Amino acid sequence: MRKILIVGAGQSGLQLALTLREHDYDVTVMSARTPEEIRSGRVMSTQAMFHTALQTERDHGLSLWEAETVGIQGLGVSIAGPDGARALDWFGRLDRPAQSVDQRVKMAGWSELFEERGGKLIISGVTTSDLNSLAELYDLVIVAAGKGELVGLFDRDASRSPFSAPQRALSLAYVHGLAPRPEHPDSPGVRFNIVPGVGELFVIPAYTLSGNCDILFFEGVPGGPLDCWDDHPAPAAHLGRLLDLVRTHVPWEYERCGDVELTDANATLAGGYTPVVRRPVGELPSGRAVLGMADVVVANDPITGQGSNSAAKCATSYLASILEHGDRPFDRGWMQGAFDRYWDYAQHVTTWTNALLGPPPEHVVQILGAASAHETVARRFVNGFDDPTDFRQWFLDPAGAAEYLATL
Repeated sequence: MRKILIVGAGQSGLQLALTLREHDYDVTVMSARTPEEIRSGRVMSTQAMFHTALQTERDHGLSLWEAETVGIQGLGVSIAGPDGARALDWFGRLDRPAQSVDQRVKMAGWSELFEERGGKLIISGVTTSDLNSLAELYDLVIVAAGKGELVGLFDRDASRSPFSAPQRALSLAYVHGLAPRPEHPDSPGVRFNIVPGVGELFVIPAYTLSGNCDILFFEGVPGGPLDCWDDHPAPAAHLGRLLDLVRTHVPWEYERCGDVELTDANATLAGGYTPVVRRPVGELPSGRAVLGMADVVVANDPITGQGSNSAAKCATSYLASILEHGDRPFDRGWMQGAFDRYWDYAQHVTTWTNALLGPPPEHVVQILGAASAHETVARRFVNGFDDPTDFRQWFLDPAGAAEYLATL
């Protein structure tokens, strides 16, 4: 039985570990926190997972909260005009609902499920020195922890990493009491509010420790009015400041916030990180090679909501590469090939995400405008969040956009 060590207990690491157990691999996961510590800790992310990633969870018996979780029916886009009112506003429907489950809920539950299915869960932080000693005990070591010392094992790929600093200041709060948008009271959806030159506010229906809720998530242009979190305010002050920013910059969303309160004492987060692609093969002091996955090797800004989806798809891709490899050694060539297989998909997510971080080109402005008048355009854009490879055909290609819009 082949022995695999996965360092990191997030979406990618736990999904891969759980699916490998189905094939009787001897899998060990190392997590810095116990399931109960995860549940009682601070929120870790936003997330909105779309059909393809969700179906993988269903196929492997991992969709444990679907019955309780609100279904996200679509995505709405609003753009603020110079007068502060909405210059553009529309709602596009997903072909199949999306979901957002607080990672405190999911990762704690999956960690417990992993042990129930015969996996070994070790609660311990891991340094490079630790991993250097452990690696010889396993046929394959995968690093799935996107933060911390181990990320330094993987060199930045300058040819695929155009940014050297964070492109957004991030801040969020999980809340109860947000009223529905009056235009679509019976169709819960993500709201994508754009304030040109300032940033974006996403409103995401979600499920957390205390039931269904909403996530208020700001992405602020560095140096602008949304970049105001360096003092790391306490949760109540964080929510108050965030609501002040909603009132100032997206007042149509503030109208929904009269009864808003935090879901729990750990329901706020602020920070930022530099989007980066890293080389997938890291080398330990011993000379032993380890494989990076998901955010370790491809970390995109969350503006396109692809983090959990990409992590899930990376786990699916790596699973296929591992199973197909049989009993052969997991050498550097195999590791590079496993990443290249995933990159065939992930490159499209990275290109699309990086494009949204800059001012929109004219053809994108035309697409968003056409979506307000043509349901088919809105629907194609919204469903691209499930399959971002479609965007290369039109959203990222001025000629393709012109050709597509001419057919309307």
